[in-house]
Amino acid sequence: MAFEGLSSRLQNVFGKLRGKGKVSEDDVNEAMREVRLALLEADVNFKVVKDFIAKVKEQAIGAEVMKSFTPGMVVVDIVNKELTELMGGTQSKLAKSNKPPTVILMAGLQGAGKTTSSAKLAKLLLKDKHKPLMIAGDIYRPAAIKQLQVLGEQIGVPVFTLGDQTSPVDIARAGLQHAKDNGHDYVIIDTAGRLHIDEALMAEIRQIHDVTNPDEVLLVVDAMTGQEAVNVAQSFHSQLELTGVILTKLDGDTRGGAALSVKAVTGCPIKFAATGEKIEPLEPFHPERMASRILGMGDMLSLIEKAHSTIDAEKAAEMERKMRTAEFTFDDFLDQMEQVRKLGPLDQLLDMMPGMGKMKDMKNMKVDEKQIGRVEAIVRSMTKAEKQKPEIMNHSRRKRIAAGSGTSITEVNRLIKQFEDMKKMMKQFSSMMGPKGPKGGMKGLKNMLPKGMKFPF
Repeated sequence: MAFEGLSSRLQNVFGKLRGKGKVSEDDVNEAMREVRLALLEADVNFKVVKDFIAKVKEQAIGAEVMKSFTPGMVVVDIVNKELTELMGGTQSKLAKSNKPPTVILMAGLQGAGKTTSSAKLAKLLLKDKHKPLMIAGDIYRPAAIKQLQVLGEQIGVPVFTLGDQTSPVDIARAGLQHAKDNGHDYVIIDTAGRLHIDEALMAEIRQIHDVTNPDEVLLVVDAMTGQEAVNVAQSFHSQLELTGVILTKLDGDTRGGAALSVKAVTGCPIKFAATGEKIEPLEPFHPERMASRILGMGDMLSLIEKAHSTIDAEKAAEMERKMRTAEFTFDDFLDQMEQVRKLGPLDQLLDMMPGMGKMKDMKNMKVDEKQIGRVEAIVRSMTKAEKQKPEIMNHSRRKRIAAGSGTSITEVNRLIKQFEDMKKMMKQFSSMMGPKGPKGGMKGLKNMLPKGMKFPF
């Protein structure tokens, strides 16, 4: 996950400060030295680090901080605000033209992920009830047009193309007219990857810019290129006047220096962050939430938004009722697993919860996708009656389920035992929850867990 190293370093630094009743100027200087090293190791631009440390120091060595009852917390708050400002201050939203269609020009180096990002952006617009059109303007990379068409089919967004024998400038012009004629309110122009030193290709994208007069010029940058990503952004910005940046592969770089440097160096806000290769909608980039996550304060707002957009509220209410009344079946268990998986990788969800960075057991928790697959295979090999009433599963039934799921009887027995333990725990939990809250407090909650209780994956 991005910022993993930086996050743990900063949390250690501020953990020491928080524990102090008084904070001296030397304490602040020592903390800032460590913060400076942590930022440089995270591949943040040197000048950006220098300015950042100077701003934090200026505020942290003030009299009001030294006299505060919680000086350590005040310093953390200053760093949090400055980190947020460094990444743009507030979320930078996508432009919207007064006269549709809104034109978005995608630019970037070869292999940065422009075509995939175009599809992800189209999916996001589709989700927000817009009618996007993608224009296939990359005539140089083999199968680039086909790739965009395949992605367009997957997400249900039309792709305009004139093949690879027409110039990208003419394709963009004709595509824009097609969008106007067919009532599309957003146009995404996918262009060829180009090196910022390639004069001919840079001239071509400037021509596309002149012909389409885009409302947004988004540079797609691979976060894993680190400091080079900032240099690329600077170079493109000087020639194209970028309006924003899309950072891709943010989950692949544990340093994250590009995200912290690009706004400060180019003045272009990061508008979206992309993780993974799956065609999921782009995530809007929230500087304040990212700063909070880096400092180990979590990002509950993003987690709640994720849950709202993926979890069926009616299903969740029905599931809660079944858990409370111990009517939870293996069918419900499968359904619950599917809902949780929609939220994304568990380690990324834990990253959004306050304080999880300090809990090593939780932080290192990885869910084995193969194990989840085995659990699903076992449940799907059960009959309807067996899913509803696990107690009817005798040895011969369990043997049949193991054979049908390609697992062993031991694995089947283990899952059934864990499932029964879960049901007991739910029943005990609901019986303890009186109208005035948990009976027996935390001790009661601890005692209700079955000995050696483990979840099935």
